[in-house]
Amino acid sequence: MSQVHDVIILGGGLVGGLTALLLSQGGKQAIVLDASPLLTEDKVLAQHNPRVLALSQATMHLLKTVGVWSCIKRYMPYTAMQVWNQDSYGELFFGKAVEGRPYESQWLGTMVEPSILNLALQQRMQQQIQDYRTGVRVKRVEQTPRGWKVELQSGEILLTQLLIGADGANSFVRDQAGIGLNLLDYKQTAISCAIRTAQPHHHIARQIFLPTGPLAFLPMASLDASQEGYWQSIVWTLPDDYTEEYHSLDDAAFCCLLTESSQHMLGEVLEVHSRATFPLKARQAQMYVKEGLALVGDAAHVIHPLAGQGVNLGCLDAAVLCDCLLKDAERGVWAHLQSLRRYEHLRKRHNDAMMHSMSILGWVQKTQLRPLQMARNMGMQWVAEIDVLRTQFMQQASGVPYLQDTRYQI
Repeated sequence: MSQVHDVIILGGGLVGGLTALLLSQGGKQAIVLDASPLLTEDKVLAQHNPRVLALSQATMHLLKTVGVWSCIKRYMPYTAMQVWNQDSYGELFFGKAVEGRPYESQWLGTMVEPSILNLALQQRMQQQIQDYRTGVRVKRVEQTPRGWKVELQSGEILLTQLLIGADGANSFVRDQAGIGLNLLDYKQTAISCAIRTAQPHHHIARQIFLPTGPLAFLPMASLDASQEGYWQSIVWTLPDDYTEEYHSLDDAAFCCLLTESSQHMLGEVLEVHSRATFPLKARQAQMYVKEGLALVGDAAHVIHPLAGQGVNLGCLDAAVLCDCLLKDAERGVWAHLQSLRRYEHLRKRHNDAMMHSMSILGWVQKTQLRPLQMARNMGMQWVAEIDVLRTQFMQQASGVPYLQDTRYQI
């Protein structure tokens, strides 16, 4: 108990793992405490995850930087995005449809199943992180005059100068640190599953706004090479009272309903696998940092999945925090409160803006007020037709501008 470690990270998922690997690359080894078990490659690769993560160009760059990208065994790049509203004119289309495997220069981003990505992260951390523990349960976290004390269920006690909470939306670190949470309940639930369609996706991520909420078709890799290009992961946002009815349908009825609701965007939905539901709530920690403590990823913020940016915001958190910390290390200090507050200032305002813009966009897309419908339609047309606006939109979605002032700039 006498040793005080430089940094302990609770949570070994994408954001926690990326934070540990970025720090390791900068010469700082973290202790990573992950509640999840160690994954088995054969088991992970043998099944479809119902959801995919849309990784932006910035997130892909960060994963390449720490050597995780080469460990990812299955993914599906997307080269275009198409967004439209069922009940109005106006459509946004970015990029270009591609038949066959696209060149990397054509990619807007990549869809990866969470289990596949977690497997790659675990494999890389086993190589790079000296003290990486899985299946760990934490009993208590508290601040002491010497830093933060982490007590494990096993009875082991660890002390650290810096505790990083990367332990998800229901963060134990956040709760133990007494950090409040602002919550916005959308009164919506999303259905996610893997589907096979009659027509290929051509590497286009599609989203249609229905009166009940958005329905997204996201390209995903297939387990069967002969069906490559025909599988998608869907995220179907519905009012809470619709979800139980839709989710309880048998597979044949659900496929028919999905085909009709999607306006046959890719023909008939032929198969559905691994249906799951999750409630939609926006969460924002009232503060991201305290003396010797920082929150990243879902522990700090959760936004509506409307634009698929949640995981990418978390990866930007990791990059900015590590840049601030490593600048401290270069001048002979560690985890100075001023540096932690700089991280909070840079990331909280961006995450706040993204959270509120997604909430407003969702409301505007389903409004029945005629003046707002007209404004919405004209706005989509302007973005679609004006090159400067379209380029700016794509730049923001890429996440690249938010790395420009860090050591990880592209």
